[in-house]
Amino acid sequence: MGLRVVDRLRGVAFEEDVRARPERYFGVERDSPELPTEVLQRVVWEALHRRDGTHGRIGVEITSDLGFTVEEDRPHGGFGGSPLDEGRWAFAAAAALCVRTVVEVRPAGCGLGPEPARRPYGTRTTTTTTTTFDLDPSYFGPGEAIAWALRPEELHGEGGGCRAQAPPVTFPIHDLRAVGQGRAADRVTSGPSPYS
Repeated sequence: MGLRVVDRLRGVAFEEDVRARPERYFGVERDSPELPTEVLQRVVWEALHRRDGTHGRIGVEITSDLGFTVEEDRPHGGFGGSPLDEGRWAFAAAAALCVRTVVEVRPAGCGLGPEPARRPYGTRTTTTTTTTFDLDPSYFGPGEAIAWALRPEELHGEGGGCRAQAPPVTFPIHDLRAVGQGRAADRVTSGPSPYS
């Protein structure tokens, strides 16, 4: 009797599953032009919402059509020293669609300059985590991009389990693509950086 391989019972790596079925993680199919914006929206939702139902402080920077950075006021503490833990599935799923993901954790009381210099630049009162995502252009369709002129309420989403009883959510969104397009810098700025 020969060995039979049953394909539907085969274990699949997380990254492989995200790439094969992005709708499970981001709510839209791979061929949807909304996929890059949905990736950003899910990461923002996760950064903004704490397990106790309150909102954290975040900032968003859109660096290119398929690149963005999210800064948040809490550390990550994950498996085996990884900065991604079980409560950070959107970050991990977004990273699976990237050619490069950089996570920088700056503990309270100290700070490091941007890569590659990494020089101390002062003290901080809270721990912040900055995660930069460079989405894989070979995965996304030609011309697909994160939407322009996003507002915090668009990235916050509709309810979706948000229990915070605060006024409408505001956080800075800086779209650096505007500079490259000959438009005014920081075309979309919804407030000052919470980490200044």
